[in-house]
Amino acid sequence: MPELPEVEVVKNALEPILINQCIERVTFHRPDLRFPLPPALPGFLKGQVVDTILRRGKYIVVFARNGYGFVLHLGMSGVIRVEGPGTQKIHEKHDHVEFQIRGGTRVVFNDARRFGFLEMLEKTSWETYPAFAAMGPEPLGNDFNGPVLMAALKGLRSPVKTALLNQKVVAGIGNIYACEALYMAGLDPRRPAGSLNASECEALVASIRHVLEAALESGGSSLRDYKHIDGKPGYFQHHFAVYDHQGESCPRCKCDITKTGGIQRIVQAGRSTFLCETLQG
Repeated sequence: MPELPEVEVVKNALEPILINQCIERVTFHRPDLRFPLPPALPGFLKGQVVDTILRRGKYIVVFARNGYGFVLHLGMSGVIRVEGPGTQKIHEKHDHVEFQIRGGTRVVFNDARRFGFLEMLEKTSWETYPAFAAMGPEPLGNDFNGPVLMAALKGLRSPVKTALLNQKVVAGIGNIYACEALYMAGLDPRRPAGSLNASECEALVASIRHVLEAALESGGSSLRDYKHIDGKPGYFQHHFAVYDHQGESCPRCKCDITKTGGIQRIVQAGRSTFLCETLQG
């Protein structure tokens, strides 16, 4: 499932395509995705000019000048395709939502598994949307720092890796980047979250920022379905230190792989965690 870097890359690519552009038509090719599609949205957006596009956590939020818009979650397999003016119109099997932009551009949401969703929002109250109301700070924003993270983790007995996946603690981090950040910080993902001290929280914040910024520079990670709006993959998967490297040598320590077994894979809350026992144990 796309995490913060992948969603940010998509959002950034959509900005020049949508901002200050008029939506001529919104078409739903089925009544639902994960949830029912909002039947009133096409009417509210028809003929309206887009003035806002932002990312919150793993969500993309778009508004027109009339104050109406939508929140989009890509789900596990959702991709956005842009067809420029004059190009041949394509309708693929899993094209479910289509935005026709004045001038001939078409923006299409394709989702084979239909775990993504699109819901209607109003600009004046979007932050009260259930997913956003209790969402934690953006990890690349000024509101996220060591003391903030330490306060969010205080008293938590759950493993720190699991805590990082909790969007109430910090927004947008998923399984891949939690593994990578904990490795970079040299922290055991099995540690009780509330046991981290101030210096460890500072180190973890710095590692989270570094990993996310590096992923953004590489266009995100493409493991299965994620693609940019031009159909190209991200490349950060080629820079993973531990994620999906079970049995390989740790790139940061000189442990004997014949004795340690190299990078280990464990399961936490049903998700794979990768770590170096020597560096993080």
